[in-house]
Amino acid sequence: MSVVDRWGIAVAELGVFDEAWVEALLALIGLFLIAGAANWLTKRLTVHPVERLIARTPLRNEAGDVKALVRHLSNVVPAVIVLQGIAMIDHLPGELVTVVQAIARAFIVLTLARALGDLLELGNDAYELKPEAASRPIKGYIQIGKIGVFAAAALLIVAILIGQSPVILLSGLGAAAAVLMLVFRDTILSLVASVQLRSNDMVRVGDWIEMPQLNADGDVIDIALHTIKVQNFDKTVTSVPTAKLITESFRNWRHMREWGGRRIKRALLLDQTTASFLSPAQWEALREFTILRPYMAAKDEELRIWNAQHAPDEAAEGEAAVNRRLPTNLGTFRAYVEAYLNAHPKVAERGTLLVRQLDPTEKGLPLEIYCFTTTTAWEEYEAIQGDIFDHLIAILPRFGLRLFQYPGGADLAAALGGREPRASFAGADFLSQR
Repeated sequence: MSVVDRWGIAVAELGVFDEAWVEALLALIGLFLIAGAANWLTKRLTVHPVERLIARTPLRNEAGDVKALVRHLSNVVPAVIVLQGIAMIDHLPGELVTVVQAIARAFIVLTLARALGDLLELGNDAYELKPEAASRPIKGYIQIGKIGVFAAAALLIVAILIGQSPVILLSGLGAAAAVLMLVFRDTILSLVASVQLRSNDMVRVGDWIEMPQLNADGDVIDIALHTIKVQNFDKTVTSVPTAKLITESFRNWRHMREWGGRRIKRALLLDQTTASFLSPAQWEALREFTILRPYMAAKDEELRIWNAQHAPDEAAEGEAAVNRRLPTNLGTFRAYVEAYLNAHPKVAERGTLLVRQLDPTEKGLPLEIYCFTTTTAWEEYEAIQGDIFDHLIAILPRFGLRLFQYPGGADLAAALGGREPRASFAGADFLSQR
């Protein structure tokens, strides 16, 4: 055979190869065009009608999650077309068909996993519309479910790509259990903590919690698997690891809000040198206070009985005079504070109400007021507390008492020269007045 004949045969064979290659390439392009058109048409026929349907339901604010769910489900259609159509194209290498089909199957698994994740999120959104959702959130469990879904999807995808059974991969996971426990250590701890928090009803969305060691003091705005977000009163947000709420202590003010009142626990530091007995004239002058009259009547009877038994001779001197009991300005003021709080419309009747003396200190005698307001609103609570102490501080001189405080500039100026300092008092001004 001549060289010319051999050349003609080679050219003919190359022409056959080019024709088969071009035919397969055109069929492949057509397949992907059909898959793309099917994807567009599916989304066109499903996404917009579903959006209009969801807009009429209570889940209208969660339309984004519904749209994502529909989009992910619609992506299955082109993947199925590619999976079935690639095998119908002639002149393609068998290895290429196998690889494309494996990728298509893996894509279908991934798409279904993402759709199932969207469905779980949608279920959480629907649950949050219920009144009890704030007290019993399920977001942590939803996240656990999503982790399980994507873990199973990853296992199936790897099995599809390597052409092995998922059972074989699962049998190999036993050897990697220790590694997996290290990788998912925080997730496991958070899951256990979430179960304990929910079963014991320790934290709800909207609770005011206080955790000074983590700089958290505010309202819980989100409870997730790994973290709980707390919006502090300065509007910053602190992310607290869920497990920390089990291993460390924190304060939850929810029960205070449910009870309906907030505690006032504050002391007036009285100057102990101003405590004294009341003379009969001073005692009678205090009858001007209407709320004191029941106390004074009971006190008069108590003192009359005591003095009749232990000091019958009112005019006697010496031992008999020492044995007489007289009312004190401190005790009368304590009775006045208690009567004032009992009569106050913003002080709760059902809560504990105490007016008690604490141990004397170098800063004075603490007279503690312990009671509860009728509201838990912060602004109203501070206003009620301020109103009570404004009145008590202003009324103290009527009982011959005064508060203890360290001497200031006005006290020193009065002691040294009896002159009142200027409003802009400073050290240099004080020295210039001497």
